[in-house]
Amino acid sequence: MSADTPRWQQLRARTEGVSVDELDGLWARLRPARAEDILGEWRGDAFQTGHPLCRALSKSRWYGKTFHALDDAKPLICRAEDGTLFSDVELGQGEATLWNIEFRGEVTATMVYDGRAVFDHFKWLDDSTLMGIMNGRPELVLAGGQYFYFMLERVR
Repeated sequence: MSADTPRWQQLRARTEGVSVDELDGLWARLRPARAEDILGEWRGDAFQTGHPLCRALSKSRWYGKTFHALDDAKPLICRAEDGTLFSDVELGQGEATLWNIEFRGEVTATMVYDGRAVFDHFKWLDDSTLMGIMNGRPELVLAGGQYFYFMLERVR
């Protein structure tokens, strides 16, 4: 990668050892997203911090998320063996809704899971890419005290 490549793209390209501290620093500099501005289909990717969800989402064949409306969000769009996409409501214990909720002192677009105390907060990496941090009950989302960090690219 060239020196002109944005830092978040360099971090995304790493296959392991992405620093949570660096991701937190990146997050602090980003512009908050609003729930009403992120409707649509998104392709997902994890920042490879070593969080167990990096492996679990890959194993589930996670594709991304789809936000049809504020009250109709699909958090776990996965790819079936035949290549088709589906919302894995069993894995996600339901689907989700979108809200604007305060996280780390600022209001961000937040996806609230229906079946568990889990919240995905979003900020803009660029005009078509979001950074997400999964937040919620520590036993559900924290690994060694660390959050799960991911990104979503808008599907055109």
